[in-house]
Amino acid sequence: MSDWDFLHDMHNEGYSPDQIADAAACGYNPYDTSINLEEFGFSSDEWETLDYSELTDENQNVNPELIKVFEDLVHNAEVFHSLTNRYLQIWGELGELFGEIHYGIKRHKPHTKGSDGKLGNDFIEIKTISPEKGVDEVRVKRSGNFNKLLIVKINEDFSFESQIIARKNLPKGNGTHVRASWKQNPAKNA
Repeated sequence: MSDWDFLHDMHNEGYSPDQIADAAACGYNPYDTSINLEEFGFSSDEWETLDYSELTDENQNVNPELIKVFEDLVHNAEVFHSLTNRYLQIWGELGELFGEIHYGIKRHKPHTKGSDGKLGNDFIEIKTISPEKGVDEVRVKRSGNFNKLLIVKINEDFSFESQIIARKNLPKGNGTHVRASWKQNPAKNA
């Protein structure tokens, strides 16, 4: 039996293609409640809140051209909104660029499933709250291969705030997605 036979078993048991793809991305069936994640190297001891004193808003390892592109994108989105009263739909990319620049997150290649990047040994999922969103919360797949969730909030004045939540501090439940509310967590302004 190979390491990937569980994917065939999932297909035979009636799992959807999306569920099978999620399982392939994280290397195990996240919908199997009998699995002990510590067998796969995921220890809840590693899911701790980051010490913000270790993080700086001036990450020395970031390409200055990337910072310039990010600033230009934010400026252009702001100018576009002031001219048209419409928002450019680039929120997710702005949130991920913000995480890369301000936290030093090393982003994965495009379309990588399970998480958006790494910070040290932690896999990071990045979710963005836009100014046009009605509620200050995000939804993230429980099956994702991440240890920490970075929530980036972009305000109406195009200022950015962020917070990192350890996976173990997310609400428990059985649904496909978990909701993380901005209000229940301390914010870090940037």
